[in-house]
Amino acid sequence: MSQSLDRALTVLSGLARGARTLDELAEEIGVHKTTVLRLLRTLESHHFVRREGARHYRLGSALFDLASQALEDRDVRRSSHEALAALNVRTGHTVHLASYEDGEVVYIDKYEGHHSVRMYSRIGKRAPLHCTAVGKVLVAAMPPAQRREIAHGMDYPSMTPNTIVTPEAYLAELEQVLARGYAVDNAEHEDFIHCIAAPVRGAGGEVLAAASMSVPKVLLDHDGLLALAPELLAATGEASVHSGWTGNGKGQ
Repeated sequence: MSQSLDRALTVLSGLARGARTLDELAEEIGVHKTTVLRLLRTLESHHFVRREGARHYRLGSALFDLASQALEDRDVRRSSHEALAALNVRTGHTVHLASYEDGEVVYIDKYEGHHSVRMYSRIGKRAPLHCTAVGKVLVAAMPPAQRREIAHGMDYPSMTPNTIVTPEAYLAELEQVLARGYAVDNAEHEDFIHCIAAPVRGAGGEVLAAASMSVPKVLLDHDGLLALAPELLAATGEASVHSGWTGNGKGQ
């Protein structure tokens, strides 16, 4: 990667955390202010950065436009929208759509719950595979050799007392996901939230994404969460049909 491109991407990453001054950006990157100013002027000319007041810079509209176009290009997001939006309306709970990318979960859509408890997640945010229901669905759908490779190759940070922390336990959990057709996050990622997830399939039965429903434990106990599985499976089944699945192929 060229040095200028690397610095420009570092600038954008810094601005993603909030407005920054020229001095702050120069300190973060470790270069002189004149170098950062040249980068900012170029980024500003293409609307990737905008000036706010006399001293501060923020991300510009072009970056958000690119992000929106990239998300719209994911066909599964469009084809799943109607079913997942309806699930959110029926249950009032937060619904996510997620895909697998470079060893992590990436949230590609979110329908906010109707209750006051808010989750940390947002569209574009990444999350671990080992402690999220969507992560378990996505990895369970892979061929056995790939599942084993991923399970033995990743770290297992303990997010809560319920987090799976060994490859053996994770692989056993994935077998349960395959057997029942959906995954459970029993307060493994956030200790006040639990979650269920199921696959959204494409024309050949391949898993395109995972959809989940997340509920604060104060609103619904574990048995109550599991009782919502038929609702979720109906919604992911509908989303799969809209994504081209006919019930044939390798999907269960």
